[in-house]
Amino acid sequence: MAAIIKVESLGKQYRLGGATSAYSTLRETLAGKLRSPLNGESADQKKFWALHDVSFQVEAGEVVGVIGRNGAGKSTLLKLLSRVTEPTKGRVELHGRVGSLLEIGTGFHPELTGRENIFLNGAILGMTQKEISQKFDDIVGFSEVEKFLDTPVKRYSSGMYVRLAFAVAAYLEPEILLVDEVLAVGDASFQRKCLDRMKDVGQRGRTVLFVSHNMPAVTRLCDRTILLDGGTVLEDGPSHKVVGSYLRSGLGTTAAREWSTAAAAPGNDIARLRSVRVRTETGEVSDAIDIRCAVGIEMEFEVLQPGHLLVPNIQVTNEEGVLVFIAGDTSLDARRTPRPVGRYVSTAWIPGNLLAEGTMIIAAALSTMDPVTIHFFERDAVAFQVIDKFEGDSARGDFAGTFPGVVRPILRWTNSTVESPAVTAPTAKEISQ
Repeated sequence: MAAIIKVESLGKQYRLGGATSAYSTLRETLAGKLRSPLNGESADQKKFWALHDVSFQVEAGEVVGVIGRNGAGKSTLLKLLSRVTEPTKGRVELHGRVGSLLEIGTGFHPELTGRENIFLNGAILGMTQKEISQKFDDIVGFSEVEKFLDTPVKRYSSGMYVRLAFAVAAYLEPEILLVDEVLAVGDASFQRKCLDRMKDVGQRGRTVLFVSHNMPAVTRLCDRTILLDGGTVLEDGPSHKVVGSYLRSGLGTTAAREWSTAAAAPGNDIARLRSVRVRTETGEVSDAIDIRCAVGIEMEFEVLQPGHLLVPNIQVTNEEGVLVFIAGDTSLDARRTPRPVGRYVSTAWIPGNLLAEGTMIIAAALSTMDPVTIHFFERDAVAFQVIDKFEGDSARGDFAGTFPGVVRPILRWTNSTVESPAVTAPTAKEISQ
């Protein structure tokens, strides 16, 4: 099958520093040349490769994840594929209409209404007014902005803007859909809708490139993932393997995260998350846990207002995007005693011989249960590896082959013998019958 996206030796170079006014006069230009007649460029105009020598191909119908730490080149790659910017070197071949959802603001005219922008974007994709009209109700229904359709989008909140932009990109059904991490602006229910829609787009034979820091979403949505680091392709392969490599390498989520200031910390006016750590039974922070040993998920949070019932809880997801379990503090103190202002440390202990080997990704949350209010929910807060050392005393026993499953408990077995009835040889008459 021919590739619908073909990237060959792609590179994008930027200049660091060297800020200039939007318009330079001839005098300013000549003066700048005279100041550095030999160098050709000043010291504050150093070159930086955001992408360098990137090559890959994507076939029609593939849903491909793109992951990497901040500054790895993910968004630059999508901008080059979307023709928002031109490459410094290399080439991109795209065989089909491209719909993109990149930074908030890309693709919409702020002075036009939501309705007008739907038709404008459809026209840019090469669709007729009739084709756009056929999809119009689906777009409006998905975006949930019906009351504001005739309002200029410059007055939309960021959440409204993203909902409408995603609906337009997904429902006008381009052959290639490029999605950046802007989905993080939406609430949890909208994010699920978007992921379901992208999965549906892929099943319809469309091609999706999905940039995200949400590792469970990547493994759930994408069969294949590309890992970028320093502007180059570090790994390209099955999503669960690439995500596992990313987490193990220390490029992604690690065993400890801290927020030094309350302003930067996840949360609201009631409480904020200050740190999350993975601890062994001896108390040390570690990203590698023996399958037979308990592991503690330590959450430090700051209560800013008194009088609230605040329940810490965690969500454990494996590297394939499967939710292993959700657990909250069920003690009477947590459920019935409001917390005074102050700092708290809550640790959830996961027993040994429960989790299967592999990467476990932890989300940390703090909630009020009645009414249900989520004060913070930090997805992919920390991660750790569960390691089975093949020493014969885990649930694996002496079996050395592939051992799939979300959990791997040691169960209590009972054994007994059953007396069989006496068996007598058949007579000749019985045989003849």
